Amino acid sequence: MSKRSYFGTDGIRGQANKHPMTAEVALRVGLAAGKLFRRDPERRHLVVIGKDTRLSGYMIEPALVAGFSSVGMDVRLFGPRPTPAVAMMTRSMRADLGVMISASHNAFSDNGIKLFGPDGYKLSDARELEIEGLMDEGLQEGLADPSGLGRVQRIDDAQARYVEIIKATFPRSLTLGGLRVVVDCANGAAYKVAPTALYELGAEVIPVGVSPNGCNINDECGSTHPGTMARAVREYRADIGIALDGDADRLAICDERGQSVDGDQIMALIAGAWAAEGRLSGGGVVATVMSNLGFERFLGQRGIAMERTQVGDRYVMERMREGGFNLGGEASGHVILSDFSTTGDGLIAALQVLSVLVTSGKPMSALARQFEPVPQKLENVRFTAGEPLKAETVQQAISDGERRLNGSGRVLVRASGTEPLIRVMAEGDDARLVAQVVRDIASAVKAA
Repeated sequence: MSKRSYFGTDGIRGQANKHPMTAEVALRVGLAAGKLFRRDPERRHLVVIGKDTRLSGYMIEPALVAGFSSVGMDVRLFGPRPTPAVAMMTRSMRADLGVMISASHNAFSDNGIKLFGPDGYKLSDARELEIEGLMDEGLQEGLADPSGLGRVQRIDDAQARYVEIIKATFPRSLTLGGLRVVVDCANGAAYKVAPTALYELGAEVIPVGVSPNGCNINDECGSTHPGTMARAVREYRADIGIALDGDADRLAICDERGQSVDGDQIMALIAGAWAAEGRLSGGGVVATVMSNLGFERFLGQRGIAMERTQVGDRYVMERMREGGFNLGGEASGHVILSDFSTTGDGLIAALQVLSVLVTSGKPMSALARQFEPVPQKLENVRFTAGEPLKAETVQQAISDGERRLNGSGRVLVRASGTEPLIRVMAEGDDARLVAQVVRDIASAVKAA
């Protein structure tokens, strides 16, 4: 694969107003993607654009609009909307392209651009490379005639449309009546839609993180700071807490005691319920190499397979599409339910948990720990030069670690995709042995 100059593992991302997250780059994205997806000269072409609540969105959005409209693409603006809402609306409005302006769980000072194809799925690496190739062309190439410029319009009912789509994923026979729910929206993209959807389904809603000011997204709130949600649950004696990240494509949950429930436990809860109802497709669940071995054993005991991919929700989604799976995700809280969405959707995942909670009649604390996680240890080792993973001493240390775990655990050693780090992870039934294996491999990496 060619070297990528702008796109990373999840679109283009960086500090706002510094390369590559500048107005000029956003303009070039609009020009390039507009040219690539303007496939039929005989018809109008449409791009839809959503964003989160970052101040820099006011800089990136008009630059994208200028690029798209200048090559003849009509533009529809949603304003602050979750990433999965943009993916859904791209498909439902028969748009040629969808764009989300967000840096997800990052601090407000960062921003990013994610692109979705007309099918609502994130663009492939190959498509992103095509866009990169066009981005470095001259700005005067391929512009529309004055009469062919794109028309721009703001869609005022996008929020209501998404709320109705979300509500339709919750079983019609159930209600959230009688449940007190804390929802922390991270001062982000879901600050209106999440409380509205939960309220309209019958819950007593205690909203947190719903006062964005452009600079407080993910600031001591949301899924990256679950303590805020947990404190609110205890203070208001809620039945459950839900925390979304800045663009609402992932979530964290806590029970009525404020105890955290991670993505693996959430997927285990949904997988068990769906398997019992005959709703689980593909014969299993897709997770990443970072999901806990205890989760894999939980599934195996129920005759459910686990397929692992490299880290990244796009790789989980790709495997789900290949194998016909309808449940997948990451321990970090990206949960993909492909019966309903083409990407991770924190609110849809939360509603599936709530449906199990309502149906069971049990408190969330009785459902939160579906399996006992095995001890897991992770150490990040920074390096300055070379390729430590190719060193014979490192490979020998990895082999020794696997031999010592002797089938009761696993070792994962990988290079970070964004930093000069080697991530050393091991897990197994013996916590002391796991810690020793990680220390030994990390020492070998440092010495390489």
